[in-house]
Amino acid sequence: MAQFHFVEDYVKQVAAMKAKYPLDEAMAMAVGNADYHKVGQTERDILFAAGLRPGMSVFDLGCGSGRLATALAKEQIPLQYLGTDVVQDLLDYAASNTPAHFRYILHRELSVPAESSSVDIACAFSVFTHLLHHETFMYMQDIRRALKPGGKLVFSFLEFAANNHWAVFDYTIAAQRDNTASLNMFIERQAIDIWAQRGDWRIDQYIDGSEIVGDGEPLGQSSVILTKPP
Repeated sequence: MAQFHFVEDYVKQVAAMKAKYPLDEAMAMAVGNADYHKVGQTERDILFAAGLRPGMSVFDLGCGSGRLATALAKEQIPLQYLGTDVVQDLLDYAASNTPAHFRYILHRELSVPAESSSVDIACAFSVFTHLLHHETFMYMQDIRRALKPGGKLVFSFLEFAANNHWAVFDYTIAAQRDNTASLNMFIERQAIDIWAQRGDWRIDQYIDGSEIVGDGEPLGQSSVILTKPP
């Protein structure tokens, strides 16, 4: 399959951040410059709300510098964790801050490097927000293959119906005008409903970006929990 359309730019961007900022700051900026640990904790809480339990297998698509992985590691529960990203520097940083049995793979294709029916929960936080719609659907198809029957997919998304997401759209327009275009893709819930129908998913729950899940803070982006039917 073809590689991501932005791999080269993202690799250069991360390298530039590492050259300009202290490592921890650069790695936080590479995944959005929000509060690194608080966002990771919120993502973790959403997975628990989706049914994450000790002993499960977790696949983290676009794991970045390990924001979620670090939060999961702090729970000190037995998990089989696999994270993928398109930038090796991010994976190296994530691996340096998480247990040795957490696995990381550099993967630049629109597929999942996991065996069929081997994953309990897959997630993609702040990933489909940067992909074209057909790329997202292709990922969803291969994630479904990798999930066990009854397995869950959790992903975050931007939607025009959420007032606080409009600032991202404004930023995207400004970046386009400055010739520093940054792809920020909005996905409406109606589209997700259709993708679920076409891809044989069951939608369990939508979570508003302003909603507090667990003991943390709102994620900001909206989220959806889907199930692969048994």
